Amino acid sequence: MPQVGKKAPSFKLSDSSGKKISLSDFKGKKVVLYFYPKDMTSGCTREACDFRDAFPNFKKIKAVVLGISNDSIEMHKKFIDKYKLPFTLLSDYKKEVVEKYGVWKEKNMYGNKYMGIERTTFIIDEEGMIMKIFPKVKVAGHVEEVLNALKEN
Repeated sequence: MPQVGKKAPSFKLSDSSGKKISLSDFKGKKVVLYFYPKDMTSGCTREACDFRDAFPNFKKIKAVVLGISNDSIEMHKKFIDKYKLPFTLLSDYKKEVVEKYGVWKEKNMYGNKYMGIERTTFIIDEEGMIMKIFPKVKVAGHVEEVLNALKEN
């Protein structure tokens, strides 16, 4: 898994319109890169809506919000449209970026083991270095934690 103070792994993924987006597109800006398990599920919807509701605060401090899951481009488009999300969702359907960032992990639900995305957020600085990592995110209060961390730096 990437570490604070190290260069964030580069990537190029498609957004909900099919446009290729890479981390280097945001050089000179702080990036909030949040990994989440699945569009349209309760926890992920709440997290996305929390980022949506706080979005003006991220814009004020010139921070970019990017969400990544392995859902399809089409599913991301539906998710964005349904909840009027003002930020970019990227599709990592090949699971390359989730593996690079160390968030593709074995999970356990009701005694069943399976592989999935562990909800994790990275704050990346203007030079592409990792400033802060929030592992095993609990959705309630998370967006405020991220904003506070950005304001401290």
